[in-house]
Amino acid sequence: MSGHTVTIPDDQAFASFKAECLCEEGWNMTYNKGVVTVWAQSLEEGKSIHKIKCRMLCKDVSAETMYDVLHDIEYRKKWDTNVIETFDIGKLTVNADVGYYSWKCPKPLRNRDVITLRSWLPIGKDYIIMNYSIKHAKYPPKKDMVRAVSIQTGYMIQSQGPNNCTLTHDALLTPTLFTGSLPKWVVNKSSHFLAPCAMKKICKACVKYPEWKQRHNPAFKPWLYPEQTTLPSIPLSELSIQRAESLENIDESSLAEAHEREDSD
Repeated sequence: MSGHTVTIPDDQAFASFKAECLCEEGWNMTYNKGVVTVWAQSLEEGKSIHKIKCRMLCKDVSAETMYDVLHDIEYRKKWDTNVIETFDIGKLTVNADVGYYSWKCPKPLRNRDVITLRSWLPIGKDYIIMNYSIKHAKYPPKKDMVRAVSIQTGYMIQSQGPNNCTLTHDALLTPTLFTGSLPKWVVNKSSHFLAPCAMKKICKACVKYPEWKQRHNPAFKPWLYPEQTTLPSIPLSELSIQRAESLENIDESSLAEAHEREDSD
């Protein structure tokens, strides 16, 4: 995930990500309401590079169900109202693949898309899913989208008994998920509104998943049974690291929220 060569995360990378999810030292709590807590961390003074970590206790949702929901691309198309298009491109190993995801951004920002290398690992009764941006020659940036860059983003799912779990989402906010310059309200809204809402939406989707899955190819779970996958294999040599500096710099720092602009009209 560092340097210029695409690599598949090893056990040490997963252990490091888990430690970061659990650590609270050096983080500032920005939201704490009910079962959701959000922390933020500024990485470079004077620059809009922030990390956001969001943790939620999901009641009546097992760790296994949460893991399935975060993997199931067909179900995501049903519950994720922000998704524009998402699909798997190919497999790398039994626990790593490459995929495409595009999503709607808060107005008046332009919508984003991303190509990621995703890897996953069950650790006892817990699970980790993490990804980072890569380039694939067959999927160049689109004219109507801003190509996002994820240095490292991921989820950790911790079992809290047979029917409950804790979900932690850890991500670099800017410029990794939003290439270019962003207004301050986007960073604030992400930590105070967007992140908690996204976590709650995932949890609600999990409650409905067992019933939905029973009606939609219930035995098909290639993230658990890799022999089920029909994805073509992709050699690492076809992939390269996606860096923000190689993309068009989109300056949206002067944009106001849509409702603010409407109020002023």
